[in-house]
Amino acid sequence: MNETLFELAFLATVPFWALMILAPAWRWTHRIVSSPLIVLPTLLVWAVAIAPGFGDFAREMLGPDLAGVKALFARDDVVAAVWAQVIAWDLFIGRWIYLDSRVRGLHPLLMAPLLVLTILLSPVGLPLYFVIRQFKRPGSAVHDAPAGEVVARVD
Repeated sequence: MNETLFELAFLATVPFWALMILAPAWRWTHRIVSSPLIVLPTLLVWAVAIAPGFGDFAREMLGPDLAGVKALFARDDVVAAVWAQVIAWDLFIGRWIYLDSRVRGLHPLLMAPLLVLTILLSPVGLPLYFVIRQFKRPGSAVHDAPAGEVVARVD
């Protein structure tokens, strides 16, 4: 079960990553990815994975120490849950990068490899995006929001 949940955590994000990387200009991509709720399937995997050991997990997270966290991570259910949490976080970061890059008018061919890097190593992808975004100020968006839709700008 834990191995299935571990694999399911990433599989739940694949459609959203595929839209952002392979169909970034498609209007449905923007509509779908604009919702922060795209992380919910992966967080559901987290909830199922952590449920058996939630009490132990919560106690350790409320007063963490290295030995306790290390012992907790020896459990397959906790590893599957933390993996789902990391995958959800990566998607949330990737979503923000995608939306911000569209507002800034950054070319999808530049963004695709950066989004792949964010999937693999978000602690590298996010700071790299911070550097890239400094060269392109908002205002020349490649995607105009449909009438009535608000697009958040992050300066």
